[in-house]
Amino acid sequence: MSSSSPSGSASNWNAAVLSLLACGVAPSAEVVAEVRDTRGAPVAEAVVWVTPIGSKIPQKLTPATVAHQNKQFVPYVTAVQVGTTINLPNLDDVKHHAYSFSPAKKFELPLYAGTPDAPLLFDKPGIVTIGCNIHDWMTAYVCVVETPFFAISGADGRVQLRNLPAGAYRAEVWQPRLKGQPADYAQPFTIQNEAVKLAFKLDLKPEFRARRNPATLDGRYP
Repeated sequence: MSSSSPSGSASNWNAAVLSLLACGVAPSAEVVAEVRDTRGAPVAEAVVWVTPIGSKIPQKLTPATVAHQNKQFVPYVTAVQVGTTINLPNLDDVKHHAYSFSPAKKFELPLYAGTPDAPLLFDKPGIVTIGCNIHDWMTAYVCVVETPFFAISGADGRVQLRNLPAGAYRAEVWQPRLKGQPADYAQPFTIQNEAVKLAFKLDLKPEFRARRNPATLDGRYP
């Protein structure tokens, strides 16, 4: 899984705090993850996924959508299982040109309005960065993982994964500002029909997200 450049330092592993606490017997196995930065602040838009170890990985494909809306990509971060299709409808009244040069999915949708004729198949794991060739500030990310067990953190930095079968797993996390690789923050854990709590502590790059350009002289955006 490729993302930000790895730090090359063992300190990343040491900085990743992932605690596993049994929370009592539950009718179905549940994983609750809390994602925070090194200052203890909750981290939103972090993808957390858990992959079965030593057992068959189930396939549960749900088509996704990343829309052009108000000259932004919505949502900013999407997570899907390998083999999922994603549609990129243009909901604006101007044409967009979507593309990606990411190794996990290279594509180009030249200037278009409305909905493309066919969705895109994301058939390789990795991080896919999507841009617009017309509006440079438009960026979105797709985290493509092998497992169907994933979720994206909200403003409180928490995610919840339900109905996981008992067995051995590997938990990983990714966020657009992550320093290093998901593997730097990963650890194995085991589910035995009880709830499990995970805590991640991420080393993040400073926040920088390109925003829409100022209005042009005639008061319109390009």
